[in-house]
Amino acid sequence: MAYQFDWSSIAPSIPFLVDGFIITAKITAAAIVVGIVWGTALAMMRLSNIKLLRWFAAFYVNMFRSVPLVMVLFWFYLVVPNLLQNILGLSPKNDIRLISAVVAFCLFEAAYYSEIIRAGIQSISRGQANASLALGMTQMQTMRLIVLPQAFKAMVPLLLTQGIVLFQDTSLVYVLGLTDFFRTATNIGERDGTQVEMILFAGLIYFIFSFGASMLVNYLKKRTVS
Repeated sequence: MAYQFDWSSIAPSIPFLVDGFIITAKITAAAIVVGIVWGTALAMMRLSNIKLLRWFAAFYVNMFRSVPLVMVLFWFYLVVPNLLQNILGLSPKNDIRLISAVVAFCLFEAAYYSEIIRAGIQSISRGQANASLALGMTQMQTMRLIVLPQAFKAMVPLLLTQGIVLFQDTSLVYVLGLTDFFRTATNIGERDGTQVEMILFAGLIYFIFSFGASMLVNYLKKRTVS
């Protein structure tokens, strides 16, 4: 007997799905912003003349790029509560799972963003940096005013592509029991006996947002080339 799809539970569940999607969006936005900022710092460390900074940045990037994201999520789920409560003396009011997931994604994604940013910095002609130094600018001024603006302009499509991957990877917070968009959809499916329908609907939403962002990346690539 063919499976009978039942889509009737989707419409009444929209408010709960929106709440779950907000959590997904918060994790994604925080990881993109912090990941790019910290990733830029790591990239500059790897290009620094100071050996200790280069070693630290290389170790950080290689460590996080060599470990599965789901394992990092579990690490920080175990570490963050102890850090907040025992070391910092804080008792977080928000769900500790959300805080742990945000910290894990921010630090994990920074390793990937740093490699993108480092490649972007190295793609800028060394002659421009030398010219600015010859005009009396410091190395930091050269990096901030000359190199980074051009590098980020060229890197926007790659940064957005990594953001798409990050958005998709947020579904892994499912393992922490955090009620993000995917977890909310599966919970509703289990409650109403419509798991197949809810998973298909969640997949459709992920596809729509990811595909739309991919179209934006392609548009920006064409503008960059032209």
